[in-house]
Amino acid sequence: MENNESSKMTRRAFAGATAFMIVPRRVLGAPFIPPSDKINLATIGLGRQGQAVTQELLARPDVQVVAVCDCNKGSMNYVEYGSNALLSSWRRLMGQGYEKWGEDLTSPGEVQLAREFRTSLGMGGRDPVKRAIEAYYGSRKGSASGVYKGCTAYSDYRELLDKEQGIDAVYVATPDHWHAPIAIAAMRKHKHVLGQKPMAHSIADAHRMAHAAHEMKVSTSLTVNNPSSDATKLLIDWIGDGAIGQVHEVHNWSSRPFWKQGIDRPAESQPVPEGLDWNMWLGPAAERPFNNAYLPFVWRGWYDFGCGSFGDMGCYSFAGVFKILNLTPPTSVEACSSESYDETFPKASIVHLNFPANGGRPPVHMAWYDGGLRPPRPAGLKNEDQHYFEKGEDNEGIMYVGDKGYIVAGFNGNNPRVYPENKKYQAPPRQRRGEYGMRDVAIDQWLTYAQGKGPAPLANFEIQSPVTEAFLLGCLAQQFPGERLDWDSANMKITSFEKANKLVDPPVRSGFGG
Repeated sequence: MENNESSKMTRRAFAGATAFMIVPRRVLGAPFIPPSDKINLATIGLGRQGQAVTQELLARPDVQVVAVCDCNKGSMNYVEYGSNALLSSWRRLMGQGYEKWGEDLTSPGEVQLAREFRTSLGMGGRDPVKRAIEAYYGSRKGSASGVYKGCTAYSDYRELLDKEQGIDAVYVATPDHWHAPIAIAAMRKHKHVLGQKPMAHSIADAHRMAHAAHEMKVSTSLTVNNPSSDATKLLIDWIGDGAIGQVHEVHNWSSRPFWKQGIDRPAESQPVPEGLDWNMWLGPAAERPFNNAYLPFVWRGWYDFGCGSFGDMGCYSFAGVFKILNLTPPTSVEACSSESYDETFPKASIVHLNFPANGGRPPVHMAWYDGGLRPPRPAGLKNEDQHYFEKGEDNEGIMYVGDKGYIVAGFNGNNPRVYPENKKYQAPPRQRRGEYGMRDVAIDQWLTYAQGKGPAPLANFEIQSPVTEAFLLGCLAQQFPGERLDWDSANMKITSFEKANKLVDPPVRSGFGG
């Protein structure tokens, strides 16, 4: 998108300007919403993630959702985790009397997206979600009619930002390649921004987002709770107390991808579905004919649109690890993988990242595993922890290795256990698998800061920019398996393999970039 506001800072002029001083907003005179007022919010991107967080925001008394935006008018082909899950969650939100609401939006059935992933399909797009939002507010009017018509729908976020002068904030839940252009455009118009993960599609875009947030003094956050989770706080305490000595290795593994990766571009062109603006969906990405191989959901595996398994999940775990170990961007990254393809991430890979010493902490080597790959299972592991190293959709984990022992935990650091076992370091009663505490804390912090009532969110764009830089370097390494990428963070340059530098700040399609 042509973003004249963001052109004040060229695409490379900010190299090296990545460390910002964070001071209280009252000192900077930042825009904020009085605590007594509602935050008028627009959601941009209305797939599953867009709907799930919008529902969370709708339920908050200090938020009013006044507009939605999606280049898809509406369809019934969005991935949902459970039969008819999207419609059912809307009905639950609306409450008693709405058990049969939206029967025409009932799931059309299931589809086998990949050999390992069968999913139900559900509603999505601007018209169905506008209708659901108005039904929700109507359900709160306390009358039999329950009529509410206060949500506007747009197909182009630029029109939304131009026309909806009264909005205070936006939630951006588009595919990855659109995160930065939309977030920056909104910040330039003094809107607070809540962003879906990953923060950005390129390292340069992550830096631009951090710069815009700093310059415009708005509240920003990703929907990532790890920096504030109970699990992260516990691991900070244990490691800081010397539970396993000095940490020198971290291993982190995910069962993703569930979508197809390791494939070639489809040769055939398919008709663009009715109601979808394909040109807008592509946006800054290179033009190509429409094919169902790209959306919805399956876009994650394509270099032009998503960030693969690493970008999908590393944004969570790395946000915690960075805080726990006080990491800075890595100095080198290297990947090995299954067969390499020109346009999609590999089916499976191991990525090695080397982080420099910092603040009395020694250098740290971190290994990322995806596609079912895992580190060797250490000897002496208790039965309760063995599942992390076994094949299975939910068997994802993390392991911190120190010079006196190691810690094994769930993917986000949940349910940690110290080896050799020590009575001094005992986790609270085992949480439900997948939980890592305070699921909405990122949204809480974002809203509180927007209202001028609290400190900056721990998942804000400035703090998460170096985190994003790290796992996006891993994504670059996955595209060049076997090549060591030596990284000069201050100058945003790969010094060992020039071919990869073009992807640090990739070109954008004419008319869709700053």
